[in-house]
Amino acid sequence: MHTIDYTIIGVYLLLIVVIGYIIQRRADKNIDTYFLGGRKMPWWMLGASGMAANVDISGTMINTALIYALGTFAIFIEFRGGVVLILAFLMVMMGKWNRRSGVMTLAEWMHLRFGKNIQGDFARLISAIASLILTIALISYFAIASGKFAGEFLNIDWRLAAIIMVAIAGSYCVASGLYAVVWMDVLQGFIILGVTLFICIKAFTTAHVGDIIQTSVPLSDGGYEIITTTYRQWTSMLPPARLDLPGDYSIYNLFGVAVAFYFLKAVLEGFGGGNNYMAQRFYACKNDKEAGLTSLFWIILLMFRWPLTASLALLGVYYGMNHGIITDPEQVLPVVVNTYMPIGIKGLVVAGFIAAAMSTVDATVNAGASYWVKDIFQGYINPKASEKTLMIHSKLSTVIILILGLAFSFTVRNVNEIWGWTMMGIAAGILIPQLLRWYWWRFNGYGFATGTFAGTLTAILTKVFFGQIPEYYLFIVSAGTSLMGCIVGTYLTASTEMAVLENFYKNTRPFGIWGKVRNCVSTKSMALIKKEHRRDIFSVIVAVPWQVCLFLAGMMLIFRRWDNFFILLAILLVLSILLYYNWYRHLDKEVKL
Repeated sequence: MHTIDYTIIGVYLLLIVVIGYIIQRRADKNIDTYFLGGRKMPWWMLGASGMAANVDISGTMINTALIYALGTFAIFIEFRGGVVLILAFLMVMMGKWNRRSGVMTLAEWMHLRFGKNIQGDFARLISAIASLILTIALISYFAIASGKFAGEFLNIDWRLAAIIMVAIAGSYCVASGLYAVVWMDVLQGFIILGVTLFICIKAFTTAHVGDIIQTSVPLSDGGYEIITTTYRQWTSMLPPARLDLPGDYSIYNLFGVAVAFYFLKAVLEGFGGGNNYMAQRFYACKNDKEAGLTSLFWIILLMFRWPLTASLALLGVYYGMNHGIITDPEQVLPVVVNTYMPIGIKGLVVAGFIAAAMSTVDATVNAGASYWVKDIFQGYINPKASEKTLMIHSKLSTVIILILGLAFSFTVRNVNEIWGWTMMGIAAGILIPQLLRWYWWRFNGYGFATGTFAGTLTAILTKVFFGQIPEYYLFIVSAGTSLMGCIVGTYLTASTEMAVLENFYKNTRPFGIWGKVRNCVSTKSMALIKKEHRRDIFSVIVAVPWQVCLFLAGMMLIFRRWDNFFILLAILLVLSILLYYNWYRHLDKEVKL
């Protein structure tokens, strides 16, 4: 790093804080404006903001590490969260179902689904608490990676770097809420895309490797083992059923089983409709069409993440040929940036990755704070609180969540450990209740609360007493306990009132097991709703492989695997045509009841 690089980073950090405070007046009107931007933000801004929130430094670091160590098929490991397959479901149907609810938070949604009574309150409270726990875990995950990355370049301890990064992101998020989050994410999105293009071009034109390549995987004792493979195998699209990896990565050796669980988790999460900052963006959409366009734009922009990580991994392999193998896969990102980025450009690249880190932190913490303010404080502690009091709590809770997330990050060993536990433990424990709430009329608020509590508690206890275990075991334990809690809680208590169910169904119009509830809709309207459902189900089946092929195609381009690239291009063309005729053309055809 040279003076000009530090200057660029300093100017950038100052700029985003200043912009955040400039738009503070627009965000301070009320909590609806603070958390949802007044529901007046255009779809392209929400989509760009979502992309920036997903392209975090933590995910970029771990995805680069996995591709470096394992090759192309590491993308299948990231079905657990990094590929964000939920976007295909949000694009086709779950985005519009979320938007139709007209709520501010996922926990507030519980009153719409289960009623404003004891079971609705119980579900809302437990949902808010579980979401806050998930938010704190995610902040920890982001803090570790951003701290390691920034600490490498600022030549300071990663913990101090994490504190600095989180403090800057928190400053404008506290000041201006979702307005600042979205505007900063759009600005940071342009920087991220510029950095992505530069690194991709650098890798494509520079990183020419031989037929035999060497990488490394971490061992449990803190050491590393060199892996030798062929370039063709490293860039293969077809994942093996088994691997033979040592140390920390041995949890992926039953690769077919692991990927099956990751994909199952992604599908359940997709049909569950999302949570936290993802659902928040759809609550802020103006109509069904803009909900669909938000996701489409989000996916297209997020596609650039995978050529980026592929480029970084390829440059990491190229570095090993000329300077010695990078033994720690999680150090590939900073080593590549330090080695291959020229003066001035390096400052822009580091600023871009800092932008990615902060855009994810601000989006996550803004959504998390809404659970405290709207669902716990206003919901149960002080229902008559003034807007001024609510705004004070909005900003105070943002600060507290950031502090708790930072504190927890100091207890975690590495990025992959916290990511795996968060996605396959905490998130899996919430997954089943999130799914059943849309599709089963008999599922009630007590079942939701019991299932969420059981799954979340199991994930925490597993972490405390068993440490790092294979992620598919963690998924089975957390999701299985949650499912049992859902069933027991539902059948031991009374069903939700029919009037509440009918109101929910009229608002959201989901498919599933709704029995007599559908009687509240006329026969003519029900025929149109069923027609929409058939289109949506078919479109989701098309959209999931379309998204995966889109991401893989970018990687194959960087790797110069033209055979794979043109196969993927042909598949993409066919799937895109199907999506256009079965989904895109019908975006304006919302059923009016």
